[in-house]
Amino acid sequence: MTDPHRRHQALLEPLRAALYDYSPQGASAALRGVFAPDAAVRLTHPFEDLDGPDAMYEQALAPLAAAWPDLERRDYIVIAGADPSAQPWVGCAGSYMGTFADAWLGIPPTGRPAAMRYHEFFRFEGRQIVEMQAVWDVPEVMMHARVWPMTPSLGRDWLVPSPATSDGIASGPRDDAESQASVDHVVGMLSDMGRHPREPVEAMRLEQWWHPKFSWYGPYGIGTGRGIAGFRRFHQIPFLRAMPDRRGGYDGDGHFFGDGAYVGVTGWPGMAMTLTGDGWLGIAAAGQQITMRSLDFWRIERRVRPDGSIERRIRENWVLIDLLHVYSQIGVDVLARMREIAAV
Repeated sequence: MTDPHRRHQALLEPLRAALYDYSPQGASAALRGVFAPDAAVRLTHPFEDLDGPDAMYEQALAPLAAAWPDLERRDYIVIAGADPSAQPWVGCAGSYMGTFADAWLGIPPTGRPAAMRYHEFFRFEGRQIVEMQAVWDVPEVMMHARVWPMTPSLGRDWLVPSPATSDGIASGPRDDAESQASVDHVVGMLSDMGRHPREPVEAMRLEQWWHPKFSWYGPYGIGTGRGIAGFRRFHQIPFLRAMPDRRGGYDGDGHFFGDGAYVGVTGWPGMAMTLTGDGWLGIAAAGQQITMRSLDFWRIERRVRPDGSIERRIRENWVLIDLLHVYSQIGVDVLARMREIAAV
């Protein structure tokens, strides 16, 4: 195998298999097999930074498996590529699933099937993972248990679907030109979106970048929006009203990479903004600056126009934001509030 990005995917495969058919011994051994001993593990709140594969297993995976004894991890997106600094990444999206048999993070068990979305990004050096950046959608589990203590979602909370084209797990020869075209499309879209609210809403040219039937799959606590109207109503307008100065590249750059029709980005954090308005997550306009961990995947559809040119539009966008970390920065311990609701 000559493609370095497919090699990195192959190196991750034993870990993916071990977490699908989860066992304590298999998961621990697979983590040690691909992670460098001193790898930086950056995980969602309340786990935060962990030191290496043993800490990832002992402090994150093992407690989850104790609560969900039939734990399995299901990928529906696995892509690989290099960011603008030539750092190689593999990005995975999917859900952890299992029977919620015992309490986890203080969330009471339901005795029923539960799911938790994840976006997990792995940076390689040679044959080892040296950094992991990952958001687990912990609020999803609270909502399964009916103990969500904050404001309800504006969008639709549901089991987010896999790609409509069923091709999210990349395989075969990698098309570098198409991968770069996908990245360019996403970066162009984000650049235009950044022009508003300094410029009129038309400056974002949303119809230029997004498919008319696109789906924006946000985390639990925000939910899914359908089409431009749904995206703006349930996410973009409240977000920009509250934080019009949002910007990227604060305390670390976003790592964009493409793989065919797919683009991934991770950053820890990837954005910074100031809470100056009302309307997002019910948070007051405190004038406080925060950072945000937002990890995304996009799927782009293309068609050939009659003149032979290529038209690209974003059809699906999977987004996870570490909402518990956002609340924590403004002094709200969501898990503590949840434990009060769950107390008997």
